Amino acid sequence: MIKVGLFIPCYIDQFYPQVGIATLELLQKIGLNIVYPLKQTCCGQPLANSGAEREAIPICKNFVRNFSEFDYIVSPSGSCVYYIREHYNILDQTDQVKKVRQNTYELCEFIVDVLGMEDLKIEYPHKVGIHQSCHGLRGLKLGMPSELVAKQFSKVHQLLKKAKGIEIISLGRKDECCGFGGTFSVIEPEVSVKMGKERIRDHQINGAEIITATDMSCLMHLEGIIRRQNWDTKVVHIAEILNCNRL
Repeated sequence: MIKVGLFIPCYIDQFYPQVGIATLELLQKIGLNIVYPLKQTCCGQPLANSGAEREAIPICKNFVRNFSEFDYIVSPSGSCVYYIREHYNILDQTDQVKKVRQNTYELCEFIVDVLGMEDLKIEYPHKVGIHQSCHGLRGLKLGMPSELVAKQFSKVHQLLKKAKGIEIISLGRKDECCGFGGTFSVIEPEVSVKMGKERIRDHQINGAEIITATDMSCLMHLEGIIRRQNWDTKVVHIAEILNCNRL
């Protein structure tokens, strides 16, 4: 049996632990041997995004120490996975580093590409809008960006469309940024909020009850705007949907 290490990003651990629990439960229900390394910390992305890439090196090395023993590393965060896979080039490329970079997967990507599963036998009778986060869409290739003239696909859509009772709504701008961008939302808050409001309104005018995504960071940004505006729209991480009401 393959051995899978579960990486739960710091912001999920601190603010949205239910997403980490849903990810663990989902992978266990699939029948995998899941291990959560207790000494794991941040992947180093926040420091690097703030221009302190060299200062992130010890954190990156700690990640490699914690996860190099596993066949696969799975995380419910596309942005963290993209950072590990593409930006751990700042480390000496030992066999352990190469293994971690090659075998770290976002949750939906892992289920579709590694496990070869598309129908998880779930029921979710809601109108759902899918926010395709930038790192996942254009970095991890979880879907085909609309600006490219090529066959359209989305691994998130592949998993959700089989859910009984679900209605996946169409959006006017299906892969536009939500405006979060990590530290961008701190440096340019007015622009960030404006972008977030427009992203939410696109879902609302097309009838979405729930906005889902592969990145809780994007959903956290949208949820903050929704709460301040007293809107009824809900945000739910993809792991929570895929883990619920199994048939």
